[in-house]
Amino acid sequence: MAEQGGEPEGVLDTARHRALRLAGLSAAPDTGMDRFARLVTRLLRVPAAFVSLVAEDRQVLPGMVGLPEPWAGLRALPLSHAPGRYVAASGRPLVVSDARTDEGMRGDATVADLGALAYAGMPLTDRNGLVLGSLCAIDPAPRSWGEEELTDLADLAAACSADLRLRILSARRRSARDVLETARAAAERARGDAVRLEHEAQAGLDHAELLLRASEELAQTSGLEDVRRRLGDLFVGVGKPSYVGLLVSDKEALHRIPDPDVTYLLEQEALVLPADAAFPSARALRERRSVFVPDRDALVAGYGPEAVGLFDRMGFSTVLCLPLWGSRDLLGVLAMCWSERHEVGVPERAALTAASGYVAQAVERALYLDERISVARQLQTAMLTDLPPVGALETGALYLPAADDDMVGGDWYDAYHLPDAGAAGRGPSLMITVGDITGHDMRAAAVMGQIRSMLRQATLDHPPYSPAAALTALDAACSVLPIDAGGTLVHARLDPVEGSPDWFLTWSNAGHPAPLLRAPDGRVTLLEEHDILLHPALGPVPRAEHRRELPRGSTLLLYTDGLVERRGHDIDAATARLAGLMARHGHRPLTELLRLVSDRLATPPPEDDVVLLALRVP
Repeated sequence: MAEQGGEPEGVLDTARHRALRLAGLSAAPDTGMDRFARLVTRLLRVPAAFVSLVAEDRQVLPGMVGLPEPWAGLRALPLSHAPGRYVAASGRPLVVSDARTDEGMRGDATVADLGALAYAGMPLTDRNGLVLGSLCAIDPAPRSWGEEELTDLADLAAACSADLRLRILSARRRSARDVLETARAAAERARGDAVRLEHEAQAGLDHAELLLRASEELAQTSGLEDVRRRLGDLFVGVGKPSYVGLLVSDKEALHRIPDPDVTYLLEQEALVLPADAAFPSARALRERRSVFVPDRDALVAGYGPEAVGLFDRMGFSTVLCLPLWGSRDLLGVLAMCWSERHEVGVPERAALTAASGYVAQAVERALYLDERISVARQLQTAMLTDLPPVGALETGALYLPAADDDMVGGDWYDAYHLPDAGAAGRGPSLMITVGDITGHDMRAAAVMGQIRSMLRQATLDHPPYSPAAALTALDAACSVLPIDAGGTLVHARLDPVEGSPDWFLTWSNAGHPAPLLRAPDGRVTLLEEHDILLHPALGPVPRAEHRRELPRGSTLLLYTDGLVERRGHDIDAATARLAGLMARHGHRPLTELLRLVSDRLATPPPEDDVVLLALRVP
């Protein structure tokens, strides 16, 4: 190898080997170094990357992604292979677009052994500037490396160098006590060095802890609100921002996600920013790059008065806006603001950029989940149709979503006229259903829609429209069709009594909570007769049906289990409480009654969604 910085080759090699031993790295996988290699492949979109460190007789690869065998298994390359050889010898970056046409690299063994035609390598140095190795990206196809790509690679190399320095420093500090005993003559100078090293070590430790927290805290987030909530505790330690904002893009604008726990004036005044707004975050979106505003003078010079006024009111001085890249496109911007002027050095910027990658992954996952939940809610809502007009009956229905927005359930109600003429002047008979399909996701909502339609068809195909016959037909269909539908439901028919204002109720219950019937005198009866629940593994089972007369003034209430079932509470006690509410308030208008029941029993919001369906014979 050639000399670097005027030092003889042997001196440099000895220093490198000593630093490598202190860092504790070898031809074995290292979690931290592997993370840097993964970040290179993600940011530069290359199939392979590695961290190369110069050892005595080879280049060891403690961090590596995508290399072919045998190099992947060996975790090592010969000293002769570029780009590690060139970078270590020269101390300068190596950027090659096509090794076949590059004069200096033609015939290099890297092409044959690694299948790399394009490669880029950035030096990794210790705190004295000694090149220990390189952070390399390789591509099997010719490639023109962009300026932003090389900047990202250089930033990651700076962060990787900081990690190496921290490891070396940690090893040195373990023997610092013995060193201090023999260095009393240089105590003052050593004390100053120690302070500087301590500061560097603390900054490096903060950056390493930031990446660790980001990987752990953001791995299990669900929706955008959850991502926003966790950002508040992510950035701590030296240089903690005064404010961290999350803005999501819809191509035409940036939408700020408010902190669910802390109220910020900024999030109230600038909730939506057009893409062409004269704000740093909007510029980061437009130009698809990070934007740094060091102080108020730079803000005044580069941005509009609206941005300056808002930042003055917030008391912000320094702003860093990082684009959030998803797997396919730009998702939004992460904005960090400091109330005091803050110098964002290369290591810190690299650490923040790497952390923004974890934020982007969490945002992409949250957007995907939120979209699925939105579709499921729309599907569920589409199934909850308006109740048909029934001249001789009062009807009312209410749907309450679960407290957790992610919990999209399979609860539904249904009501429709039957094709018979009914009693003269009373209107046709009415079919009603309240059911609950097991699950709280898109599948539960979709299966609910299938079961609802199949039950309608089974009812209309079996005159005289027996609820039990319809449920038996549904059981038979579910036992042969590939529909894994488990759940409970009550299916009932209401018929006007000939020559009387009363009605008949005929119902069949497949394992569902008992409907409540309030008599005109206020007495409440639980219609507890039921069969087993609906499940394809049970096959067709005999379904019974039951019949009651509903005199004038009777009120019938059907509901799903979310109304009376709470973790840690007795369901029978909740049902008794519901019966008491019906007895005392069942005479009220149905809309008022349903709202009162939901307020008393579904507050705080339930863990499961709730459906209520009420009918009254006036």
